[in-house]
Amino acid sequence: MTDPIRLFHTDLGASPAPALLLVHGWGGDGREWSPHAEALAGGFRVVVPDLRGHGRSEVPLDGNTPVEMADDLAALIEALRTGPVIAVGHSMGGQVVNLLAVRHSHAVRAVVALDPAHGAQGPEVDGIPARLAEYRENGSRTAAAFVAEAFGPDAPTGLRTAHIRTMLGTPDHVIAQAYAGMYTDSGAVGVRPYSEAYLRARTQRALTVWTSASAAAWERGTLHVPGSRVDHWPGVGHYLHEERLDETVRLIRDWATETGGLS
Repeated sequence: MTDPIRLFHTDLGASPAPALLLVHGWGGDGREWSPHAEALAGGFRVVVPDLRGHGRSEVPLDGNTPVEMADDLAALIEALRTGPVIAVGHSMGGQVVNLLAVRHSHAVRAVVALDPAHGAQGPEVDGIPARLAEYRENGSRTAAAFVAEAFGPDAPTGLRTAHIRTMLGTPDHVIAQAYAGMYTDSGAVGVRPYSEAYLRARTQRALTVWTSASAAAWERGTLHVPGSRVDHWPGVGHYLHEERLDETVRLIRDWATETGGLS
């Protein structure tokens, strides 16, 4: 573990309330959680960070990987004195909050992962080396083209453009390092056998929501902590938390209320 860096973050709601940590994904930033944070701040303390290399946080020359991001979040939680959080993450953020739960179990009460960046198999895994080479060559331009195809037919107007702009504003080396950190670096957990090992090392209750029925069926087979579950939301794009804003807020509120008194 390297020294954690300073993260830009917002901290809403009353300090004595149960704490929610809302974590964005690859090439994003915490602004995508703004409506969720506002809706949830009445009943919870809501912390929304920009991960290292993203948004308004510090941009290291190297180490922009999910493992380091998880360690940064552990340091942030400690500095803010939130107590154990209910950690919510989307895409790469889903991998980050699960790594946080495994590496810093004392800091996490429960986990919510939305279309997380783990469980890759088959053709997806076969294509990883070529995609990584493109990200190393063209960075955010290639990533933005990928993101443009990640939305469902009913996605709110402007959502695609907002994410393309945010991705294009993410430094090229961060795009490549984060992708390698998810899938190819030593210790990466994005490919299915490694995903299964790290999910089974998690001791907290967890809720995962997948847009893929087959991925949901696979992850149900990894559950071992009582009260954990996997949901499937069909007909929605990868940015499900923004495409189905109200449903996501209800999901997080209900899960946080249910698990708020449990370790």
